[in-house]
Amino acid sequence: MTTSPAKVLPQLDLPQLGQWRDRADLLRLQEDRLPDAMAWAARSPYYREPFGDPTRVKTVGDLDALPVITKRDLRKAYPFALLAVERERLATYHESSGTSGRPTSSFFTPGDWLDVVDRFTRSAIAIAPEDTMLVRTPYAMLPTGHQAHQGALYKGATVVPADNRSLVVTHSRVVQLLHDLDITLAWCMPTECLLWAAAARAAGLRPDRDFPALRGLMAVGEPLSPARRDLIQRVWGGVPVVQDYGSTETGSLAGECSQGRLHLWADRFIPQVYDPQTGRSSLTGTGELTVTTLYREAMPLLRYNIEDQVRISDEDCACGWRLPVLEVLGRDATSCVVGGTHVTQSRLEELVFGRLKDYGVMFWRARAREDHLEIEFEVADRDREAAAELTAAVREELGVANRTTGVAPGSLVPLEALTRTHDFVKPRNLFAADEDWGRAVSYW
Repeated sequence: MTTSPAKVLPQLDLPQLGQWRDRADLLRLQEDRLPDAMAWAARSPYYREPFGDPTRVKTVGDLDALPVITKRDLRKAYPFALLAVERERLATYHESSGTSGRPTSSFFTPGDWLDVVDRFTRSAIAIAPEDTMLVRTPYAMLPTGHQAHQGALYKGATVVPADNRSLVVTHSRVVQLLHDLDITLAWCMPTECLLWAAAARAAGLRPDRDFPALRGLMAVGEPLSPARRDLIQRVWGGVPVVQDYGSTETGSLAGECSQGRLHLWADRFIPQVYDPQTGRSSLTGTGELTVTTLYREAMPLLRYNIEDQVRISDEDCACGWRLPVLEVLGRDATSCVVGGTHVTQSRLEELVFGRLKDYGVMFWRARAREDHLEIEFEVADRDREAAAELTAAVREELGVANRTTGVAPGSLVPLEALTRTHDFVKPRNLFAADEDWGRAVSYW
């Protein structure tokens, strides 16, 4: 009987920052890799019909002849129509949340994972062996927590797996971990940073003073406006906030450099700007981001449309990475139409946190009515007049009528949510007379 080798991260020859001098050099690197990438894609059953023979693609320009695929196509391919390797070579299998219907699947070989974690660890904040990193994004079926977990281990750091879908690790427990373990880095959603700050204050701690080991907040999973970034950094006493941009299907697609810009990892995949109206693509400009993977063996993606509105440019950057600069302009999922005007969450967030900067506002919500926006934000009783200031700003800057109200602290984020600890129960069948046996068999 033979045994398979352990499925650990292999040693592969992946491009590294600094290996190309300019855009032309980067293009040559991409096109040198295209034959292998297309050969991998040709092994996937999904690409045989709509794409013909992917190996006919020899240059980046040839990609434009291929159809664009979207998340809808990935749902049709569920679970293994995109599989391009033998099942026994897979290291992990993942699925999206499936909240909008059939989930999408995503799977990786050990080599695929090396590519994911290597580009993930490119950041303005370097991960080092002396770091203790809190991972506060989903584990389970989604790859985001696993990406950060493996990336931190890859760089020799200690990992604290605090999964934000776990009922056991509440906001108050995160604060305890940050404080007691001297956490240095946290991988999380931007909203979590504000919730932890409120939970710290509820516990009698000051986020700007009582967490001296914390040196970086790595934000992912939500749009991050400059105003919200500024707020988080002020609340946490100047701790820098850096962004990572990616998707469930691809892992990290772009990271933030020392100059505060997002750069696409164009040495690992080919990013293009797609215009759905004309069907044309370009390497720079404004439109929907599509990607073609260069080092994804188990599940190659050809012309996969992330469906985010972006702007890509070849601007020079003092960081020296020599990679395309990315600006994420908005996502349809975080936008609404109000009175005929398109309103994005990012633009509204910029106004809320920018105009209410002096009032200590951290939590807000908005709802699109047919002819106006309904906005609420938590603020101290003495500062309720701030609502009039925001009302005028939204009307003037966004051109929409709105009904804006300041509500008491605890109205949007109850104190209980910031202070509770969860009573985790293991499976039991035998209970004492004074115990609640309603928790028998099923546990939570």
